[in-house]
Amino acid sequence: MKLAPDDLDTITATTLGHYNQVAEGFREGTRDHDVSQNIDALLRHIQGTAPFTLLDFGCGPGRDLRTFTRLGHVAVGLDGSQEFARMARQDSGCEVWQQDFLKLDLPAARFDGIFANAVLFHVPGQELPRVLKQLHCTLKPGGVLFSSNPRGDNQEGWNGARYGAYHDLAAWQALLTDAGFVELEHYYRPAGLPREQQPWLASVWRKA
Repeated sequence: MKLAPDDLDTITATTLGHYNQVAEGFREGTRDHDVSQNIDALLRHIQGTAPFTLLDFGCGPGRDLRTFTRLGHVAVGLDGSQEFARMARQDSGCEVWQQDFLKLDLPAARFDGIFANAVLFHVPGQELPRVLKQLHCTLKPGGVLFSSNPRGDNQEGWNGARYGAYHDLAAWQALLTDAGFVELEHYYRPAGLPREQQPWLASVWRKA
């Protein structure tokens, strides 16, 4: 069933409203999450000489912006939540853009890499091809996109006050390939557990 513009507006407003409301608790609850495996996966595939220009897409309160900066890179954050954008600017000192994921305004060929950690699943399935093409466009030639999403059986809908779309590997590969990306690797998280205990699908892609 195709979502109408009013439905999309409701999805955005409700999901962002939730994150604005729980922003401080979210920051405290995720401050110590170890995503070094994901950061390494992005950085090792970027070609060229560091420092790299990186977009932390869905940067949240700014934890990973601080990491990228500490590693010597130039990081720009983007988040739809007003509270997250404010926190990220304050905590990281980086440039942070507040933009609705469904109404992006991104510069062409600006970034060496995009870090989309636990965020693209919030984009409704019908809008995802367009959003992926916008991310493709904002990467430099040969640039790299990292994504990590909770996996599922290609269903979407409400999880409390948050909207999510949950893709399996084959569907995700088809979406990214159609958007002009070539797969570099994929893996499941957390590492070292049986597959049924690995709810996260991580993948790395190069702009073709």
